[in-house]
Amino acid sequence: MNTQSNGGPGTVEEDAAPAEQPLGSRAPHFIKRSRPLHVSWQVGVFVVGLAVVVGGVIMLPLPGPGWLVIFAGMAIWATEFVWAQLVLRWTKRKVTEAARKALNPKVRRRNITLTAIGLVIIAALLAVYVWKFGLAMPWNISE
Repeated sequence: MNTQSNGGPGTVEEDAAPAEQPLGSRAPHFIKRSRPLHVSWQVGVFVVGLAVVVGGVIMLPLPGPGWLVIFAGMAIWATEFVWAQLVLRWTKRKVTEAARKALNPKVRRRNITLTAIGLVIIAALLAVYVWKFGLAMPWNISE
């Protein structure tokens, strides 16, 4: 049981961010020792990451988890490149902020209310359309 529950020293903050890994290459040490091997490793990581990102971009208009695959490609790049690590950190921070906002009860009530109002408006417009034109479409496509 925590005896220091007044927020004083010794309490653990629930919102404390976990320690982030240092930026830089995560290649094995034996690869980092040899400059030509490390450059080859970086080229390989870049090519594999590029193939995954291009596959994700192709999946955006097609059926498939496009954004998930793009972020997987970014994660592959982040194993070797600092710029990709920074992009992923920024993305994780923004997603966490959005999730925190979405779970706020006040925001959830507002979103549910706006959704309900929108559905009522759509139902009213649909009812007016059916009342005026019936269930038949106003155009004839059987010519």
